[in-house]
Amino acid sequence: MTDYTNLTLSIDHHTAIVTLNNPPAHTWTMDSLQALKQLIADLNAKDDVYALIIHGDGEKFFSAGADLNNFADGDKGHAISMAIAFGEAFEALSAYRGVSIAVINGYAMGGGLECALACDIRIAEEHAQMALPETSVGLLPCAGGTQNLPWLVGEGWAKRMILCGERVDANTALRIGLVEEITAKGEGLTAAQALAQKVAKQSPVAVSYSKTLIQAARDTPPAQNLILEREAFVKLFDTKDQREGVQAFLEKRQPNWQNK
Repeated sequence: MTDYTNLTLSIDHHTAIVTLNNPPAHTWTMDSLQALKQLIADLNAKDDVYALIIHGDGEKFFSAGADLNNFADGDKGHAISMAIAFGEAFEALSAYRGVSIAVINGYAMGGGLECALACDIRIAEEHAQMALPETSVGLLPCAGGTQNLPWLVGEGWAKRMILCGERVDANTALRIGLVEEITAKGEGLTAAQALAQKVAKQSPVAVSYSKTLIQAARDTPPAQNLILEREAFVKLFDTKDQREGVQAFLEKRQPNWQNK
């Protein structure tokens, strides 16, 4: 187990579990954002870790986002530094080579929800509440919220949440596509671990290639991505995992992935 600033990392077999730990509301700071960016870089270097789960310590908060005390003095220079730190941290999370799963185990507000939006999959516990309330205090989501939210829920719901400050509960989040699963209170981490076990059965190299292609669909024309898709398919034949995967199937055994 390794400790980062306001983050605790533990690794269970092929799954990394990151616990947000800045009580009471697990707000983000400059130090914890930089720590998240470093943590992702460290995980990217671990060939035997295929999935990342992120959740908040306790049962009340996933994360309440940024501490507004950081912006009370109106210092534009500090605002620039924080905006860059948020962007770099969550963009690193989005680009993580494995599968990232957010367990929204309570309030996910502002930068807290943006952290979850940067993950590949979101699981909400039944008591979770989600919002991007920045415009109510004269700010706006600057860590991917205006871009990632409409991609998931559509422009209409993104505008309701950002422009009208509408808060959504777990059931609404599931209905509009903000989360992919709801669990009972306290059971989100177990559900995420079960999903991570499914990830571990897939070739980590093939997962990484596929994830890159899926996310490229956001901003690259299909005609171009279809070419990249075929190129990536052929590129997999240079990997050990491709040979192992096919051979294991033919021999009716479980593959032994090397992530290479």
